[in-house]
Amino acid sequence: MKNNKVINILLIVIMILVVIGCIIGYMYFTQEKTEVEVKDTPIFSTENYPKIDGSTATLPLAKAFKSNFTGTDLDKVEVEHSKTHNAYVNLINGDTDLILVTYPSEDEQKLAKDKGVELEIVPVVKEAFVFFVNKENSVDSLTLEQIQDIYTGKIKNWKEVGGADAEILAFQRPTNSGSQSGMLELVMKDKKIMEPKTENIAAGMADIIDVISDYNNKDTAIGYSYYYYATTMYTSDTIKLLGVNGVKPTYDNIKNGLYSIQTAYYAVIRKDEPQDSNARKLLNEMISERGQNVAKEAGYVQNY
Repeated sequence: MKNNKVINILLIVIMILVVIGCIIGYMYFTQEKTEVEVKDTPIFSTENYPKIDGSTATLPLAKAFKSNFTGTDLDKVEVEHSKTHNAYVNLINGDTDLILVTYPSEDEQKLAKDKGVELEIVPVVKEAFVFFVNKENSVDSLTLEQIQDIYTGKIKNWKEVGGADAEILAFQRPTNSGSQSGMLELVMKDKKIMEPKTENIAAGMADIIDVISDYNNKDTAIGYSYYYYATTMYTSDTIKLLGVNGVKPTYDNIKNGLYSIQTAYYAVIRKDEPQDSNARKLLNEMISERGQNVAKEAGYVQNY
């Protein structure tokens, strides 16, 4: 009889402990869920979200930011980018509030100076400048000096860099495009790039204009762009990215700085933008922990 009483007391104690454990667990997980919900609370409405512009390669980033910061489904987000140079022109002229772009070219810096506008340029995500060739090309890596020599015209044949005996078709990008600005500033530096290959294109009913030839992925061609664009927006199983100085441009090698030709995508605003403006608030959110997680989920390399 006494033993039964002890057993009943133990059972009651166990039941009380189980109930307390459930209550504590419920409170813990409810609190954690609340913190997540607060973290993802919209910061802007679609009505007061700053007007943004930018490059082609940052359009997915801009959409991801707007989706997260306004609480709008990604497939319903409306964002338009007019490409790098036009975005700078629009910002300088006061037609947009913030742009997501590569670093301004000399022409864009001069335009801002001539207009009396100071630019505030803040890196948002890391980026790398990459070179690509047809996957059948036997060359897997070039040194920075070899790349410079190819684009000055000093090296003309793949056999000079360990490849087949074939002329190198070195393609370029148009002046003031984000890729061309990156090529000149990050790769060529003080070396003069050779004149690009051009072709005749019909621009209208009767007009023929010379335009810079686009990369055509021939066995002997080489082209360049930015890592995100080459791996996410312009995906192709017929090209391969070249290593530079023996290091391949991978997400991890860019993140940890091993890949040498690095830059960033920048958020740019006018320096006279008021401290309490929505444009500045948006810029600060982009470089916050929340913003950096949004960027990573969109496929970009975090900078902070």
